[in-house]
Amino acid sequence: MHTTEHHWITTPITADILRGALDLERTTHGLLPHRLPAWARAQCADAQLAMVEAQPSGVRLVFRTRATAVELDTLPTKRAYAGAPPRPDGVYDLLIDGRLTAQSTVTGGNTLAIDMATGTVESHPGPVGTLRFADLPDNVKDVEIWLPHNETTELVALRTDAPVEPVPDRGRRVWLHHGSSISHGSDAASPTAIWPALAASLGGVELINLGLGGSALLDPFTARTMRDTPADLISVKIGVNLVNADLMRLRAFGPAVHGFLDTIREGHPTTPLLVVSAILCPIHEDTPGPASFDFDALSSGKLRFLATGDPAERAAGKLTLGVIRDELSRIVKQRAADDPHLHYLDGRDLYGEADAVELPLPDELHPDAATHRRIGERFAALAFAAGGPFAGRSA
Repeated sequence: MHTTEHHWITTPITADILRGALDLERTTHGLLPHRLPAWARAQCADAQLAMVEAQPSGVRLVFRTRATAVELDTLPTKRAYAGAPPRPDGVYDLLIDGRLTAQSTVTGGNTLAIDMATGTVESHPGPVGTLRFADLPDNVKDVEIWLPHNETTELVALRTDAPVEPVPDRGRRVWLHHGSSISHGSDAASPTAIWPALAASLGGVELINLGLGGSALLDPFTARTMRDTPADLISVKIGVNLVNADLMRLRAFGPAVHGFLDTIREGHPTTPLLVVSAILCPIHEDTPGPASFDFDALSSGKLRFLATGDPAERAAGKLTLGVIRDELSRIVKQRAADDPHLHYLDGRDLYGEADAVELPLPDELHPDAATHRRIGERFAALAFAAGGPFAGRSA
């Protein structure tokens, strides 16, 4: 790197230039963005939740500058799964005035070695790495650096060759979304290519993404977090994690949905609120969970999932996606009689049977990059278009 060519200015990373994070934890190296506040994290000891809420899906540095070069020092935490192919390094997306301009990765960092067969995790420390974007246009511009959606990222230092200031409020609406690993980004190509980021871009809104892999479980602390987070539009995607975790039965599910929505409404009584059911997932449509890794596939280096429940168990109240969709539709219809700003979207309108034939889920659970794009475009068309629940304010 020819850093001697530039007169570097180091700008403190603070909340006024960081969007999409709800908490910033000071660490030995710098700042760790969190998507759940500390009080919420303290209410759940689940290692999966701790991992995914600290992965900065939808989190981005946003600032105004005429800098032609930007450097960002970060300490990533990467995951390596025993027996599975190596995971690619997390991608950083650079947007200038709203347009994707460059992409890069950061080498080094910590590694978590995960053995899915035994459940063991080993941590191996590594060095801080540097991301560099150069040859940027020599004019005042809005710069966004979207952090990897699937890689824990401690922010160490931001350097530019011209001063940085926060971007002024453009009056864009804030969309707060909660969902599963599919909303988190699963196998999307990059952080701005996850379906909620695509939909937000098409809808002209600011995204706060509470897509939490494996953790869309109607947790009360998530509902309270959403209640307390300023937002103009809210959506909740419910279904697949409740089935594949085999977390609750039908008797608990209905009241839990009501309680989750009641809590959100305490802070957002008239905000457009869209309840979205799961996209089509053939293994769980009529077969309950829990989901399990397909260890036969894993032995050949492929990651796949299986549904291990018995369809006959539906009679005892075990949940499937079909059962959940029916119940969600019923609950929203019941509540909407007194809540005209509450809406329902069947997830199969985003990805249904015809899509599954054309673009099957590679691991039986998660969409690939092309499918993220389709889901994002369809959500934008259904939610943000004229007549949709998130249609823009009239002039």
